[in-house]
Amino acid sequence: MNIKYAILGFLSWRPFTGYDLKKMFIDSMFIYWSGNNNQIYKTLVQLHQEELVSIKVQHQEDRPTRKIYTITEKGLSELRTWVQSEPELPQFKNTFLIQLAWADQLEPDELDALLEKYEDEIHVQMLMCKEKKRRNQINPARTQRETYLWDMISNNCIAFYKHELTWVRKLRKETGEK
Repeated sequence: MNIKYAILGFLSWRPFTGYDLKKMFIDSMFIYWSGNNNQIYKTLVQLHQEELVSIKVQHQEDRPTRKIYTITEKGLSELRTWVQSEPELPQFKNTFLIQLAWADQLEPDELDALLEKYEDEIHVQMLMCKEKKRRNQINPARTQRETYLWDMISNNCIAFYKHELTWVRKLRKETGEK
């Protein structure tokens, strides 16, 4: 994912500080980001240089100065162009499957313990997605269609974890029988 477009997307919703954007990434169930804080701030500087965002400096008495970023018309146009671009197919990367491919060397109880750990992690992730959906903290909800789209994205994330949970439970059951 290009962080640039995720930031422009958030800013199309409303103005944010860099810190607020970082929280949005952390709280999102589907807008993944594995970088560091500097990446957000570097991208904001780049977006400002490209005139895709504007900055308003807000001085605070008892706190550090805040920079509030707002998307510009040029930024909205750039975001719209990206949204209309060719969709990328999902990338299937699951390191656990590579680990599992070589798991035949494990004793049955070791394999079951490995699968149980994975099952527990998947279950926790699914519960977290359900809770994030319930809280509905990240959903611009500017229109009925936008609300529906964000709801369907949440459902897709939850369905992924449900499927993975069903799969690993079947795997545990069937490898335990062999």
